[in-house]
Amino acid sequence: MRGRLIFPFLAELHRLDTAAMAGPGPGLHASGYDADFREPVLEDADDDGLAEAFRREFPPVRVPCQVEPDAFESLRMTPSGNSPRTSFELVFHFRDLERLGLVDAATGDALIRPSDRLGALYDVAGALVQAVRTPPGLYVTEARPIGFGLHRRSPRRNLLLVTFNDRPQARGLA
Repeated sequence: MRGRLIFPFLAELHRLDTAAMAGPGPGLHASGYDADFREPVLEDADDDGLAEAFRREFPPVRVPCQVEPDAFESLRMTPSGNSPRTSFELVFHFRDLERLGLVDAATGDALIRPSDRLGALYDVAGALVQAVRTPPGLYVTEARPIGFGLHRRSPRRNLLLVTFNDRPQARGLA
């Protein structure tokens, strides 16, 4: 038995497409993705004096998740600019990730990775509960398995804990 989510919501995830960003990027960079820092490069592509992220994303996907009450309150307050904390966590079930093709078949690792973006939360019927204003946005900073089922005979992963943080906007180029 692998368990289940309690009071599920649907998280709209915008996964970063690093392969699409590996080609020519804006301006001076040969690529729009920095492999060392594992994030999109920042560059002033439109000469307005502000650096923008060069991002290419896969189409959004809605994934069932569990939202902790404290995390939801933090997310609810973010659009008004009254965010007491800029980090919160969602819990995903590997069964749902497998069904949606978000698990690497060779390694068993989840394909939710750092720099992926949270777009919104929906109820299970599909009604919008909370949109995430981008910028600043909320981005995955950590995704790690936290369980392997509720029984010893179930060696498969069951839960993935994903931490989201906001990212400050680039202030400008020197």
